[in-house]
Amino acid sequence: MRSLTSHFLSGLRFNGLQITTLRALGEYRGKQQLFVAQSPQILDDLKELAVIESTESSNRLEGVTVAPARLKSLVSGNTDPKSRSEQEIAGYRDALSLIHESGEEMSFSEGILQQLHTVLYRYLPQDGGHWKATNNDIIERHIDGSSRVRFRPVAAHLTPIAVADMVTQYRRAVDQNSADPLVLVPLVVLDFLCIHPFSDGNGRVARLLTLLLLYQFDYRVGRFISLERIFEESKEGYYETLELSSKDWHEGLHDVQPWLDYFWGAMLRAYKEFESRVGKIDSRRGGKSDRVRSEALKRELPFSISDIERSCPGVSRDTVRMVLRALKADGLIESTGNGRSAKWRKPM
Repeated sequence: MRSLTSHFLSGLRFNGLQITTLRALGEYRGKQQLFVAQSPQILDDLKELAVIESTESSNRLEGVTVAPARLKSLVSGNTDPKSRSEQEIAGYRDALSLIHESGEEMSFSEGILQQLHTVLYRYLPQDGGHWKATNNDIIERHIDGSSRVRFRPVAAHLTPIAVADMVTQYRRAVDQNSADPLVLVPLVVLDFLCIHPFSDGNGRVARLLTLLLLYQFDYRVGRFISLERIFEESKEGYYETLELSSKDWHEGLHDVQPWLDYFWGAMLRAYKEFESRVGKIDSRRGGKSDRVRSEALKRELPFSISDIERSCPGVSRDTVRMVLRALKADGLIESTGNGRSAKWRKPM
């Protein structure tokens, strides 16, 4: 769509601070596997908390709230929703679970967007998953009763075409490696919100889409730290930068830098919080992750996971895999195949 064409992407320029931020996020992505190997119990607690916070914050951004005493029971599935607000909470909970369980297999498409919206509406009287039938301007309403139009999305009759174009442009950009994933993901979210394809629930679907696409590029911090909570805690910046970056979107003359800066800042905050909660990576002599890292980096010839396992008795295969993926993300080693025959080596 507007932000994902080859022409638009080729015109993007980033300053030194932005490049440094992208590099830092890439480094955090590499280290997250080591955190997972090091602190499984802490991470289980963080996962549970993140689901609660994400469900609460994403809905509260849309004015949907429930009593705190009911929230945890709803998110855990221990009680049935009794009101519309509780039905919306339960729907978001189920959509999050779907992404956590099957996100890697959910290739971005019109059908996936409709599926997420359908799950959101699972407990509501009306069905979800249908494109809007009437235009839906984004209105800002004030306490004194006045209002203003923040943005006029794509017209209803053009919505199916606009969504199909957005999906096609995104897939092409990913296939052609036209930009860093941390550029493509926020841009497709921006375009989705500018299309506003559903009559209601667009903000929540956009935040679910954010999590889904980040997972597919192995940015998994949202599984442990609620990005939705961070968006809510900085909601003035969230809405302001979306508005700034949507100006002149229909003409393809919009400035995406405010939204990109905000999005990257939110992710950086999430990773820093993740690190502070889990603790620094254990680099003590004899630490399991450290042993695997040392063993892999000292090898001059291609090696397999089994080779590392034999050299590091007592270390699980999952730990070996996670450390190797982290080293690969840092560019320190590369894979020469897939499956059981895969070998690892230092880059040529």
